[in-house]
Amino acid sequence: MADFFENTVLRAASAGRISAVETLQTLWKGYGKIVRVTLEGDARKSVVAKHVRLPKSGGGRRGRGEDLSHARKVKSYRVETAWYQGWSGRCDDFCRVPACLAVETRGDVTVLVLEDLDEAGFARRAARADWHEVQACLAWLASFHATFLGCAPDGLWKVGTYWHLDTRPTELAALRDPALRTAASPIDRALRETFQTIVHGDAKIENFCFSKDGLRVAALDFQYVGGGCGMKDVAYFVGSCLSEEEAEALEGQILDCYFSALTETVRRLGKPVDVADLEQSWRALYRVAWTDFHRFYKGWDTVRFLPTSYSERVAAETIGALGGRRHR
Repeated sequence: MADFFENTVLRAASAGRISAVETLQTLWKGYGKIVRVTLEGDARKSVVAKHVRLPKSGGGRRGRGEDLSHARKVKSYRVETAWYQGWSGRCDDFCRVPACLAVETRGDVTVLVLEDLDEAGFARRAARADWHEVQACLAWLASFHATFLGCAPDGLWKVGTYWHLDTRPTELAALRDPALRTAASPIDRALRETFQTIVHGDAKIENFCFSKDGLRVAALDFQYVGGGCGMKDVAYFVGSCLSEEEAEALEGQILDCYFSALTETVRRLGKPVDVADLEQSWRALYRVAWTDFHRFYKGWDTVRFLPTSYSERVAAETIGALGGRRHR
């Protein structure tokens, strides 16, 4: 398999020799790794390769939750492969993603060879974000969502995001918040019964790569890309890089920034959609999307959130609004 990996990388990059391999990240449960491969004999100095080995089972004695987790991960790698083979080429410089150089599979091993975003000028990472970096990521999300408005997610997750309700029964069962548990399905339904696009599905700040000045950005890690409301990406992104206090204080500014970029991109791409209707629908769903992730997180970590926290207040407001809508 070492020869298979090396030959795949060299052929994809038209390189003569591999001079170094640096492990960037190991994958969940030892299912593989992501490496940076330094090359010789080509203008391309390096590539990033995702080397995935998919076992037939998670291994060992497992409960139902581990079986579901294993199945979810296996599918996520297949979805990411489908994304790079059939979808990623539609992204332009406004929603930059790494170019896919090759996808090769042999047995239970898949090698995905990608452009090295560091070499392409996106070498900076951020755990927290300044406002201009937040703006850059919101503009990327807006462009991404506009690009795929109305697209059926063929080959991807039918409903994107790793916390989607149908794929997280264990966390829902562990949720010690009866009102939020009861509201989980209406929340999910509200996010489906609106304009649909393709969502990144794991749009945390760590999955964005910035230019040196922070004004340009590219994104990676498309294991949970699929159909959905764009607000799911926006709410999750905001929660990944801002404190709850910052998220609350900047909520209006964040949404104005995103929808300004979305409107501009929809018009630039000539999408046949009433952008005013789109904004009205999605803007009203931002807090619903925030509550959707809060539902997952509260069941996953069984954390006791303070009743006065932003997330708890947003959830209470969302549950109340959905209840009122059901009883009209």
